[in-house]
Amino acid sequence: MVEIVNQISFPPSTLEVLVMSSFASQATATIIAAASAASLTLPCFATTTYTGSVNHTKHTTTTVRSSTQKTYWQQHPKVKSAVVGAGVGTAAGALTGLVTHKGIVRGGMIGAGTGAGVGLIRSSDTMRRHPIVKNAATGTAVGMGLGLAGGRGSHPAVKAGAVGGAVGLGYGLFKDLH
Repeated sequence: MVEIVNQISFPPSTLEVLVMSSFASQATATIIAAASAASLTLPCFATTTYTGSVNHTKHTTTTVRSSTQKTYWQQHPKVKSAVVGAGVGTAAGALTGLVTHKGIVRGGMIGAGTGAGVGLIRSSDTMRRHPIVKNAATGTAVGMGLGLAGGRGSHPAVKAGAVGGAVGLGYGLFKDLH
């Protein structure tokens, strides 16, 4: 529905205030006040009014956020496992390097790399489904790391890796095979 209003009538008191402040001539103000007192309409003050309604369809999406903020380590569990493994491996490799007189820093660096690898093996989703293989792979990685950090003779990492793999496999079989 559209309603158009072309003329507006003012009450006498409003028009008198408006006219007295706008016009300097007293005679003009008296004529306009008299016209408004007679309830005449003034066509010079015309406005247009439209009335109608519009229906809007709202498309909204709702995002649910938890009230608690997750930390970086909670959002990235693989990175956390690798960092924790590297820390443990650094300590073990440095101790191995100290005991075998091959160097603490050298042993720590080798241990950090080995520990990061072991952390990723232990947190792997594929290895969670195969626990015996996970233990054998962990044993192999730890054995190779210890062999590199403190081994003597020919191919110490290969020999220590084979022993570590065998120990890990045996542990996995006894633990997970019922």
